[in-house]
Amino acid sequence: MLGRDVLVDGGWTWEEQVAVRASARGGREAPGDTSRAGRSGEGTVPQRLLAVATRLFAEKGFEHTSVQEIVDVAGVTKGAMYHYFDSKDDLLYEIYARVLRMQTERLEKFAAGEGTLEQRLRATAVDVVVTSIANLDDTKIFFRSIHQLSAEKQRTVRAERRRYHERFRAMVEEGQRAGLFRSDTPAELVVDFFFGSVHHLGTWYHHGGPMSGEQVGEYFADLLLGSLRPPE
Repeated sequence: MLGRDVLVDGGWTWEEQVAVRASARGGREAPGDTSRAGRSGEGTVPQRLLAVATRLFAEKGFEHTSVQEIVDVAGVTKGAMYHYFDSKDDLLYEIYARVLRMQTERLEKFAAGEGTLEQRLRATAVDVVVTSIANLDDTKIFFRSIHQLSAEKQRTVRAERRRYHERFRAMVEEGQRAGLFRSDTPAELVVDFFFGSVHHLGTWYHHGGPMSGEQVGEYFADLLLGSLRPPE
C-alpha cells in the first residue's frame, strides 16, 4: 500500500500528485469545494468560471445550465466571461482539455525519462490512471456531455486524445520491435483495451472507497505489462 510520503512510479510523491490535481484544475479547489472558490472570488476569472461551470454542469447537466447562472455564481459579468470563452461550449471543452494537456505533458516527460522501456511504460500507465482519478469529476462531466459540443470541437478533442494514445502506443511498439513485449497481439488493440478501462473509471470509482487512485494505477499497470510479457 502506498503511503503519503512514498514515491509512486516515475518518482512522484503524494505531494506532487496533489500539485498535479491543482495544476490540472488551474489552481482551483477540488470539485467538492468549487462553490467556495466561485463565491469568494478566489483565483483568476477563467479559473472561477471553470470551477463554477464544473459544479453546475455536475449538479444540473450541461444543457440545463445557462451562461447567466454561471456568471452570477462566479461573480463576473457576461462580458468578462466572453473575454475568455466564446461560448458555454468552450467552458465544457476546456474542463476536459486542460486535463488532457496536463496528461500529455506528463506522458512526454515519462517517455523521455530515465529507466528501461518497461519502467517508463509502467510509470506512464500508473500516471494516466492517477491523474484521471484525481480529475474524475471533470472527465465524467465531459464524457457525459461531449455530444453537446459542436462537431468541430468534438473532432478537435478526439484528435488531441488520439495523439496521446498514439504516443503511448509508440512505446508499446518499440518494445515489440525490440523483443521485450509479445507481438502476437497488435499494439493498437492492447492500447485501446487499456484506455477503454481508464475511460470507464468514472462509472465505478469513488473517492474514499477501498482503493486509492495510486493503488488502482498500480493494478492497471500490472495488467497492462502482464499482457505484454512474452510467454516463458
